[in-house]
Amino acid sequence: MSDATATFSALRSRLHGIAYRMLGSVAEAEDVLQDIWLSWNADCDTVEHAEAWLVAATTRRAIDRLRAAKARREDYVGIWLPEPVWTDEGASPEDLSELADDVSVAFLLLLERLSPEARAAFLLREVFDVDYAEIARTLGKTEAACRQLVHRAKDQVREDQPARYVPQDAQRELVRRLADAMASGDFPAIRSMLAEDAELRGDGGGKVTSFPKPMLGGQRIAQVFYAAHLRYGADVEVRATRINGEWALLRYIQGHLESAMTFTTDGSTIRRIHAQRNPDKLARIVSGMRGFALPAGALSL
Repeated sequence: MSDATATFSALRSRLHGIAYRMLGSVAEAEDVLQDIWLSWNADCDTVEHAEAWLVAATTRRAIDRLRAAKARREDYVGIWLPEPVWTDEGASPEDLSELADDVSVAFLLLLERLSPEARAAFLLREVFDVDYAEIARTLGKTEAACRQLVHRAKDQVREDQPARYVPQDAQRELVRRLADAMASGDFPAIRSMLAEDAELRGDGGGKVTSFPKPMLGGQRIAQVFYAAHLRYGADVEVRATRINGEWALLRYIQGHLESAMTFTTDGSTIRRIHAQRNPDKLARIVSGMRGFALPAGALSL
């Protein structure tokens, strides 16, 4: 392995993390890394600080991609949600905690409200701990301007984040109970776990049927979940697992992965559900779990 290849390989996880958090798409993040790899091979002999160069190049390319993606998403059919990432069962508790904090589906949607440059500045500083001098060089702005970008982004993200932290154990238990209720068709139990003002957002991408706008109300959402049980009965299987580092549900209908659902909770009820149904965005979960056998005692129903 050449020095250039070894350097890129050592930093690949960090670069991919930046690109994915910028774009909310694994496919687009990998496209960015492919572009950077080609540029790195051409320019590495002239680079003095490899990590700074690679981080800056990845960020700039991701900004360009995000601008183009935002334009495309204006014509997206229905609601756009980030591509979910199944978290390997072998991940450490520390890795899971970090993922849940800064790459959850809910957090990525908060970042969608920021401009591409504000998103980049916020992520580099708050998630990847890049100093302001380096951020300024990456974005072509003054350090003062970058500090202002980060400050405003933090205010906006903090304003929209849940008011209280919910421990992972509490989330796990709530998701477990919901999985049990959905699998057994227990409508009262499903309804009791959904907040009165609960919200469901689904992404079908124009490939499968989904709601064109958010569905509001715990009663209506519970009826939707119950309807699936009435229609498919024992052909519905619900698995609780980790998606983007947080507890989530995979719902299979007649053996096929139909949706990946992540949740925002207050610890006692579910307040928001993001249901990814776009087959293109579920493909990596299907591939990643192929041949994966849930161990005894796992959350599989």
